[in-house]
Amino acid sequence: MIKHGVIGVICLLFFVSGWTAQAQTGITGKVLGKQEEPIEGAYVRVLNTNLTAVTNAQGEFTLSLAPGPYVAFVTAVGYAAHEEKFAVSPTSQALVIDLQEATVILEDVVVTAQKQEDDLQRVPYSITALSGKKLEEFRVWNTQDITAIVPNLYSSNPGDNRNVTSLRGIGTTSYDPAVATYIDGVNQFGLDTYLASLFDVERIEILRGPQGTLYGRNALGGVVNIVTRQPSNDFGGYAEASLGDYGQQRYSLAVRAPLVKDKLFLGVAGMYDRADGFYTNTFDDTDFAKRHSLTGNYYLTYRARPNWSITLNVKHHAHRNNGPFTLRGSAAEALENPYTVNQNARTEMVDNIFNSSLNTQHHGRAVSFQSVSTYQANYRYYKTPIDGDFSPADIATLENNYGRDWNRVQVYTQEFKLSSPAASVSPLTWTAGTYLYYQDNPVKQATRFGEMGYLYGGEPHTASIVSSTGENKGIAFYGQATYTISRVLDITAGIRYDHERREQQVLGEYRPSLDAPEVAVFQPDTSASMSYNAISPKAGLTYHIHDNSSVYAVYSRGFRTGGLTAFTGDPTQPGLFEYAPEYSNNMEIGAKNIFFENRLRVNLALFYSNVDDIQVSTLVLPEGVAVTRNAGKLTSKGIELELSATPVRGLQIDASSGYTDASYNRLTLAVRNEEGGFDSFDFKRNKQLYTPRTTSMFAAQYTYPLTAWQSLRAVVRGELVHLGEQYFDLANSNRQADYSLYNARVGVAASTFEIMFWGRNLGDKLYIAYAYDTGATRLGDPRNWGVTVRKSF
Repeated sequence: MIKHGVIGVICLLFFVSGWTAQAQTGITGKVLGKQEEPIEGAYVRVLNTNLTAVTNAQGEFTLSLAPGPYVAFVTAVGYAAHEEKFAVSPTSQALVIDLQEATVILEDVVVTAQKQEDDLQRVPYSITALSGKKLEEFRVWNTQDITAIVPNLYSSNPGDNRNVTSLRGIGTTSYDPAVATYIDGVNQFGLDTYLASLFDVERIEILRGPQGTLYGRNALGGVVNIVTRQPSNDFGGYAEASLGDYGQQRYSLAVRAPLVKDKLFLGVAGMYDRADGFYTNTFDDTDFAKRHSLTGNYYLTYRARPNWSITLNVKHHAHRNNGPFTLRGSAAEALENPYTVNQNARTEMVDNIFNSSLNTQHHGRAVSFQSVSTYQANYRYYKTPIDGDFSPADIATLENNYGRDWNRVQVYTQEFKLSSPAASVSPLTWTAGTYLYYQDNPVKQATRFGEMGYLYGGEPHTASIVSSTGENKGIAFYGQATYTISRVLDITAGIRYDHERREQQVLGEYRPSLDAPEVAVFQPDTSASMSYNAISPKAGLTYHIHDNSSVYAVYSRGFRTGGLTAFTGDPTQPGLFEYAPEYSNNMEIGAKNIFFENRLRVNLALFYSNVDDIQVSTLVLPEGVAVTRNAGKLTSKGIELELSATPVRGLQIDASSGYTDASYNRLTLAVRNEEGGFDSFDFKRNKQLYTPRTTSMFAAQYTYPLTAWQSLRAVVRGELVHLGEQYFDLANSNRQADYSLYNARVGVAASTFEIMFWGRNLGDKLYIAYAYDTGATRLGDPRNWGVTVRKSF
């Protein structure tokens, strides 16, 4: 279906581009610095088009555009990024764009939060945007590193490279994520197929609050939108190497170049990283969680005409971990014996991710069109059985190495999008489209009981095997528009309709001996299916006090997909249970302001959310099966503040603060009683898990010029991150008190070269980063430091 759709789209675009070809008008321009000096190598990009240009030695550039209004986004090394509005007509005069030094004013920020490029300060809801430069300054290597940099965001993982992210109290309490991740416009469909490692990134946008209208399923808490650097007519790239204690090594290289000027462009980026891990396995006194990975990102863009292009993008990630799940059986064990595990069964985790997309764009005079076709795959298994009880005892291990027919998730998606053109003079801007997906998810896993398997209710030297095959498919239609009623007032409205169908089959088998080839069926092959529809509306109002200040109010509804959960291995229970989608209603009011000629940016937001049919996932050991139920209703409310400032030349300050009160109005859980059975209890008023009550970040960086030669300068940076009290189980028995982390960075930088020494968790704070509802606990990283050398070209 998707393959034929892509071919049809390409043919259609050849036809459309022939009929919508329009007269192009050349416009020339010049980019100048503070002293009216020409800036060579400045990158000029026209928003919501394919058009780019690079300035020559005289700071000059030329663009071929149809008549109409446009916005140029200009970046240059050492200068603050700047937006410039301009209009093209047969009588247009040369455009002059003035840039200021990056150490003097704040950068203008462009985001694609509404699936069109726009100024961050004009988007009517809460967004944190981190440029590639900011990511380097914060030393963000993984998506979990944005914890607390973004207000009310917390992210961590149990050690297996799959992050669980909570935003505004909306967290991943079931297998489907509550915060959607997009990379280069492609939805990273689930916890399996997304890439957490970050390098060669242009920016990250974190959209807070439900984003169901434009982004759909599993954007209940928000969206993490990652945009990597793409090729253009400008030849460039970088090489970077980082070394640190605990055997940390990280090497990356990127090259972007035009193969045929104005027609064919290539981008290649790769990264290799490795580490010995922070943990020791006391069972055999060896390094635990020793890992290495190789990641690649490749672009090939063909621009047949200025108004349309085709981009092929391929990403891959090969990760190997000799000791995943750095867990102790309880928080007390983890804190008493920090950074140690005691596991008798160790293995190597193999995790191979492949993502590809074909992105076709046409920027017409009356309408713009985009088609994005994607394929994603994740093959993840353990070479030998992994410890299922996280202890030195021979109780249970888990096995899932059954060949590529099993535990290999595959996803196909297709999105078609129409939008208003960049040069439109209409007060109405709009986006509409449709989204289709198909997911294949075959899972097979065995629980092998050892000599002491009776402790977990199993017969020693036997195994139970659970096989599950599932097919999920869906289609969505969406639209959103903003109408400028007057110079000071905008109204935004949108709606999305989703239809999904899920089918799943499960089979339970019993092996009377670990070496026996024969198996007995204890749970017959059971099939089930479910379908559901979801409607996600959005409405907002923005009042522009003046060009640099606005206030807004917005209502939005989000949903997280429902599904079927596999049985627990108990033959007396049904094979499959159905759980319904989660739905949320969110209200937000906020203000966005820029003061003192772009030297101070202050954004404030208050939010209130109700979530119905909360999905609660319980990890059943030793089977290692996550059983999901609808168990409650949640209310989350809070406030967020973000501030960026350059009070004096060379000093940059970034600060954020968030408060979240996320409590259950109803939470029905099964609790084991003294007789070994279960009783139901309502944990009303309990706090949401993975949700610190407060998050705060303060960062100050001072840049001091050393010489005029190559703009050599010294850089000193300090960061404070504070996280409030949080819980890791729904019964609120596993708690982490509030704590603070200190990070620093110091070094020298020039226009194309820098060397930076960095330190993380300098106070060596001991804290819980992740824990299961069973009590199994992982600590946050200890104090570590290193050096990064980077050369740009």
